Amino acid sequence: QVQLVESGGGLVQAGGSLRLSCVASGRTFSRYAMGWFRQAPGKEREFVAAISWSGGSTYYADSVKGRFTISRDNAKNTVYLQMNSLKPEDTAVYYCAAGLINYSGKYLAAPYYDYWGQGTQVTVSS
Repeated sequence: QVQLVESGGGLVQAGGSLRLSCVASGRTFSRYAMGWFRQAPGKEREFVAAISWSGGSTYYADSVKGRFTISRDNAKNTVYLQMNSLKPEDTAVYYCAAGLINYSGKYLAAPYYDYWGQGTQVTVSS
């Protein structure tokens, strides 16, 4: 019912910036909370950022707080992740996710998201 497609990944030097985009299908996009997760080689998938369906609440992992910004444009069915001051440890495959999430504590947990994109690779060189 919902399809997500990420884009904007690539290779960047430490200290640089990238902007990831996730385009969602469907007329009900505005009712879904949206999240970004990432997974590096040999590590578990981890939460990065999330935004409520209204856009009024945002959540960030401590590791990216102050450097990354999540936003959404419901008219374009798109969620963004602006990544600044990138570090080599940010290197990972980044996944966009969507879910009907009602409580703040659930935004950080992958099992509460119903739909996932294919992922986009972000590589930060030293």
